Amino acid sequence: MLYAILCYNSEDVVGGWSKEEDDAVMARLAKVQEKVAREGRLGPVARLLPTTAATTLRKSNSEPVILDGPFAETKEQLLGFYLVECASLEEALDFAKDLTEANPGTGSYEIRPVSVFFPGGATA
Repeated sequence: MLYAILCYNSEDVVGGWSKEEDDAVMARLAKVQEKVAREGRLGPVARLLPTTAATTLRKSNSEPVILDGPFAETKEQLLGFYLVECASLEEALDFAKDLTEANPGTGSYEIRPVSVFFPGGATA
């Protein structure tokens, strides 16, 4: 089963890290990723740019409305994600637990099964 591991944290805290702090966190996360990458189970990994760079298209009753920013009323923002092939939810949780140990401070990882859509009707 393919799982999305969605990474949430305070954008202000993460954005406030020095280059050295950020490099150290990314190095620790890379070590966590190495095992599943060697096993061929690691899919795309993305670190999102700040929410100030986001644009939202919101459906309304008439024409879609385009807005600057995500306008999420939360303390934590979606900062990035992993796609990982795991045999079970427990295996995906183990990977997320390793990520939490490598990442300082608070934050959360949402684990969600993924159904891949391919145009033409096939799914994976």
